[in-house]
Amino acid sequence: MLSLAVVTAGLTWATLLVVRRTAEERVQREIQEESQNAMITFQVLQHGHVVALMRRADLLASLVTMRNGDPSAIEDVGKDPWHSDECDLMVLSDSSGKIVALHTTMDEFPLATAQEALNQALKVHGDAGWWYSGTRLYQVVLKPFYGGSPAKGSLLGTVIVGRGIDPEAMELRRVASSHVAFRYGNDIVASTLPLFKEQQFAAQLRTGPWQEQVTLDGERFFASAVGLTTGAKPVSIIVLKSYNDALAYLEKQNQLLGGLGVLAVLAGGMLVFFVSDRFTRPLARLVEGVQALEKGNFSYPVRAEGSDEVAQVTRAFDRMRKTLRSDEAQKQQLEEQLRQAQKMEAVGRLAGGVAHDFNNLLTIIKGHGELMLDKLQASDPLLRNANQIEKAANRAASLTRQLLAFSRMQVLEPKVLDLNALVAEMCSLLKRLVREDISFTFKAGESLGRVKADPGQIEQVIMNLTVNACDAMPTGGKLIVETRNVRVDEATAKTRPPLLPGNYIRLSVEDTGHGMDATTKERIFEPFFTTKEMGKGTGLGLATVYGVVKQSGGCIWVESEPGKGTQFEVYLPLVHEEAELPSPEGAPKNGTNHAESVLIVEDEEAVRELAAEFMKSAGYKVLTASDGMEAVEVAKRSGPIKVLITDIVMPNMRGPELAKVLKASRKNLKIVYMSGYLEFNKADDEFLEGSYFLQKPFSRDSLVCKVEEALKQKHVAGSRVVQVL
Repeated sequence: MLSLAVVTAGLTWATLLVVRRTAEERVQREIQEESQNAMITFQVLQHGHVVALMRRADLLASLVTMRNGDPSAIEDVGKDPWHSDECDLMVLSDSSGKIVALHTTMDEFPLATAQEALNQALKVHGDAGWWYSGTRLYQVVLKPFYGGSPAKGSLLGTVIVGRGIDPEAMELRRVASSHVAFRYGNDIVASTLPLFKEQQFAAQLRTGPWQEQVTLDGERFFASAVGLTTGAKPVSIIVLKSYNDALAYLEKQNQLLGGLGVLAVLAGGMLVFFVSDRFTRPLARLVEGVQALEKGNFSYPVRAEGSDEVAQVTRAFDRMRKTLRSDEAQKQQLEEQLRQAQKMEAVGRLAGGVAHDFNNLLTIIKGHGELMLDKLQASDPLLRNANQIEKAANRAASLTRQLLAFSRMQVLEPKVLDLNALVAEMCSLLKRLVREDISFTFKAGESLGRVKADPGQIEQVIMNLTVNACDAMPTGGKLIVETRNVRVDEATAKTRPPLLPGNYIRLSVEDTGHGMDATTKERIFEPFFTTKEMGKGTGLGLATVYGVVKQSGGCIWVESEPGKGTQFEVYLPLVHEEAELPSPEGAPKNGTNHAESVLIVEDEEAVRELAAEFMKSAGYKVLTASDGMEAVEVAKRSGPIKVLITDIVMPNMRGPELAKVLKASRKNLKIVYMSGYLEFNKADDEFLEGSYFLQKPFSRDSLVCKVEEALKQKHVAGSRVVQVL
């Protein structure tokens, strides 16, 4: 109600102000027009004075000519009132311009001042002008006279006739209802203004620039000026039109408008009261509901009465409030999922870092254990100890591979796969893993599309999910593995974040076991989290599944409730390529002698020495370097190098950068990368194309086999390593 009253009053007074402003602008235009008209009137009047003075000058010049330029003629005419009428100043000069006679009927006009004014007039050859005696301003005309006709006679002198301007300019005041001022240089020499206003106006002219709006003793004037002469001290006439007189009638109009404004405000107040009673109260209740909603109160009562617009808005607000309540619940769910994803990411980075350092240690342990086994005889009592060391190293390597799979830092070699064929090949193995009290079924999808992933890692995913499903059914049940083409739309994607809309191949593993509660579901993909008894699980199975699926560009989702079993859904992106046939791999031939030179670059000294010993045992010539910069220097001093074996992450120069530098001068150089985990920039992707990769920890046979494979292959097409972060 108060707002409507304020708006009504504001609009009323705004209207009144607009009316007043319009009237003031109209008055101002009228004042300007009157000032222009007065200025034109003054110009006409001054022109008439000039014409009259010219006639007087002609008569005086004729008289002086008849007397042969006698100066006494000026005095005689000045004493004769019939001849000196309207002539306040008469001056006679000889042919050289020197004043020989001067007569004035008003204040004294100094001869030196008159002589200076005449000299200025003769220089510009003017026939009219304005002279200032120091106390009074004169309008003058000049008339030369000759001894004979002007064309043939000689110049005898010049007659000057002028009329004085009254310092109070009363003659001009009577012509128009405006104030008039004559300005000589920076001084006011005549005006109709009162003395105080005249002094104030003169001070403003001397101290500031010209302004059309001036205020004198609290009274506003519109000023317009016309220049009469130019020079060092120009003469101009100024017309001042008062605003106060013109705006006086507006005061009565303001009183009338004020009364109308009060009546309008009172009428508006009554209207506001009616509107408030009819509409504002329901709106106020609606505002209270909005404020309650801002505080998180979704149940504040908001009544909608009738069928008018306010009631419709209230009902719409109630529907919106219900939607916001649902969105708030979904927002909390998404925030919880985000926190879980961030926690998984942090744990993954920690696991990857640990696995990286541990892989270097395992490479040393496993490699030297293998060298010990080669040197020990079957009857040697240390043989059993060496076998135990190798078994422990292999088991530790398996754990680090699982950690790397979870952290998405493992080296993958993706291929285009047919999941139906892959699962069908594994069925015989899976049936041996499944107990007799569990019914195993594989449902192959019809016309199944292709996916691009590492086949070994996908087999590991299926194996881990199958083992977990069997462990969840201790008293038997059903296990179903199914593949299917699916099209994920926007609605389905929202129910399975972070799954995006698109075409996928879905691999599902479903069991009828005891299921999981919500708390367990939130942690199943965390490494080292397990619900099994102590010593019966590492807690890395599902963490490995999670990492492999994510690194393959897919998404995994789980549906489970206590007592209702569990279903894992793996979504892998569909690709439109033909499945790749596996290529047979030959084992390295022991005892083969090789003349090729290999360069091993590894920043870990123990790993570098072990790899060098492996290659030397296979007959290769071995060069070593601790980093990329040293490797470049070694290559410059050495002969042909066939294979570069380098770590990916090294100080000073990374492996891909080193490979690029060396291949620039050795086109046929083969590149074998060895790394415990993969963490490279996008810019390195082009350097990895067409290269070979060796996962740490590696054995002597795997290292030698990879080098021989690189030497035999002339060109590697489509060999890529993928890392999805």
